[in-house]
Amino acid sequence: MHGLRDVFWRLLEEVSDDRVMLVAAGVTFYLLLAMFPALAALVSLYGLAADPLTIAGHLRKLAILLPPGAFDIVADQIRALAGRREESLGVAFFVGLALALWSTHSGTLALFDAMNVAYEEKEKRGLVRLNLVALAFTLCAIIGAIVIIALVAAVPLLLSYVWLDRFEEDFALLGRWPLLLIIVTSAVMTIYRFAPSREPARLRWLTWGAALSTLAWSVMSVGFAFYLDHFANYNATYGTLGALIGLLVWIWLSITILIVGAELNAELEHQTARDTTTGPSRPMGARGAYVADTLGRRVE
Repeated sequence: MHGLRDVFWRLLEEVSDDRVMLVAAGVTFYLLLAMFPALAALVSLYGLAADPLTIAGHLRKLAILLPPGAFDIVADQIRALAGRREESLGVAFFVGLALALWSTHSGTLALFDAMNVAYEEKEKRGLVRLNLVALAFTLCAIIGAIVIIALVAAVPLLLSYVWLDRFEEDFALLGRWPLLLIIVTSAVMTIYRFAPSREPARLRWLTWGAALSTLAWSVMSVGFAFYLDHFANYNATYGTLGALIGLLVWIWLSITILIVGAELNAELEHQTARDTTTGPSRPMGARGAYVADTLGRRVE
């Protein structure tokens, strides 16, 4: 228990010393720049394979994951893309995909910086390797978004072709949300393992931070939506920008939670003298990761 107390107090100190909320605000800026071109790419991809008029309906099912009114920000873009002729969607896809890769690449690099801050690392990867890893993350993020959209939107369609009674169908529909959380947790663990410039940590040293981040993000999303519905009125304060401000705050809180999860993983590694990195066991000082090569201070 004393070790857990040390981890807890060091975690609070690191969150303050690393200015986590300020770092999260910087990452949020780059992610906001990436959002709209990424949306154009995703909608265009759907339009190449399905009736463009159905895209808005499919994406609307994801509105429950966003703060109230946030979906309205992207609704105009969705309607504009859905209203285009199918021939133009092919061009929109490639242009949107190129813009999304470029913009999200900047957001990915900002996220890498945030992970380096959490794990007390300096960027040691060369320019080529760093950008290749960032581009790989960007592509995986776009593919992951497509998988999530398909999971939420396509499951009801698939179930319509399978004979199930009402209870079984409701149970199957409910099951996609735990599956979504598993996908989110896996994505978070991937970020924690490969984003920081260090020797990757073993799986067991990633799970606690990823579980905390996923759980806290779920609670935050529900709580923030409730807060906006019942207490805050951003539209009264910011006018037509109210929904955008709500979305911006939601992204900022999400990134803050993600960084805090990384800080937790780092302090758990910092608490043990065992080698927490992948590969053969190595002595402290030769593991290629600051929190694995040093021991955190004891809190008296």
